[in-house]
Amino acid sequence: QVHLVESGGGLVQPGGSLRLSCTASGRTFSGRIMGWFRQTPGKERELVAACNRNGAITHYDDSVKGRFTISRDNAGNTLYLQMNNLKPEDTAVYHCAAQRLSAAWGNTDAQWYDYWGQGTQVIVSS
Repeated sequence: QVHLVESGGGLVQPGGSLRLSCTASGRTFSGRIMGWFRQTPGKERELVAACNRNGAITHYDDSVKGRFTISRDNAGNTLYLQMNNLKPEDTAVYHCAAQRLSAAWGNTDAQWYDYWGQGTQVIVSS
């Protein structure tokens, strides 16, 4: 079992920045592919960014490329999402998620993630 807790959300003006954090319990964090998803009411969760086990390989949705950066600190069991130049359309609840230990890189759909945090709200508004 992996327990994930997000933090760092809030209200920010367009063009501003936020850094989300996700702290994982247990000793298996470094063995898991991790991702950040976001969800707005009435819509499916969408993958924002993902990284492989050591953070060297990353994947971004086209809508956030060049603005968001995913990173991880395996020693500290923490996943990050640095969000710059935020836009109103980035408003959503952001969830971090972890894949099973045996997962192969390349599966980006939400169905491949077994563990989810409760989410942190991000509101981009003037």
